[in-house]
Amino acid sequence: MRVNGQTADPADRVAAGDVVEFEIPEAYVSDVAPEAIPLEVVYEDDDLAVINKPAGMVVHPAPGHHTGTLVHALLGRGGGWSAVGGVSRPGIVHRLDKGTSGLIVVARNDASHRKLSAQLKDRSLSRIYMAIARGLVKDEAGELEGPIGRDPKERKRMAVVSGGRYARTRYEVVERRGGHTLLRCDLDTGRTHQIRVHLAALGYPVAGDAEYGGSEPGVTRPMLHAWRLRLRHPRSGEEMRFEAPPPSDFQEFWAGLNR
Repeated sequence: MRVNGQTADPADRVAAGDVVEFEIPEAYVSDVAPEAIPLEVVYEDDDLAVINKPAGMVVHPAPGHHTGTLVHALLGRGGGWSAVGGVSRPGIVHRLDKGTSGLIVVARNDASHRKLSAQLKDRSLSRIYMAIARGLVKDEAGELEGPIGRDPKERKRMAVVSGGRYARTRYEVVERRGGHTLLRCDLDTGRTHQIRVHLAALGYPVAGDAEYGGSEPGVTRPMLHAWRLRLRHPRSGEEMRFEAPPPSDFQEFWAGLNR
């Protein structure tokens, strides 16, 4: 793109009278190959699908993860998927971390993707997580606020940092046992690693989350599960609610704390 004959920068502002020129490139066909990977499909129609993602599955291709992702599995199901998120992320409206299990909504077409993204922004698409935190959380409920950005000391991690993006997590204690707390966490925003970062900053890291100080013997992933999902259907406007119980490793870890 060019503005007044000069190559445009994404940060440029335009004013009345500016001349904007652009060329639409040829459509790019993704080289991500379909793979026959089984998925637990909670709901599916011509506009969207709700998947119960297993822990350990990466959502989309990234460095070090060129096969076996949710995207590869979606392409393996056939049919169309939205392209709004880019050629390497067909259908992907929002993410779950590799180690997080649970519900994720994906879009079958661009119109659905845009409407679901708008719901994420205005919070009419809500996501509630179950988390097991290390330590006995003092308050029965609360709100965690803190801007999240790259950790200046370790760029692969996120942290509460000055100048980060605004983030807010609401939590409620479900039960305490064995030096741990079972929490319900409701996202008001959707920053990278948000629940993990906020709970670690509070002093109660997610159990099993070695990256943020929650290491547990024999636990290989954060005890974090996307439990409930609520949204409006992008075509009909009907309110839809979905729920998926935590997987066996989560339930067994919590049950074992009684022993």
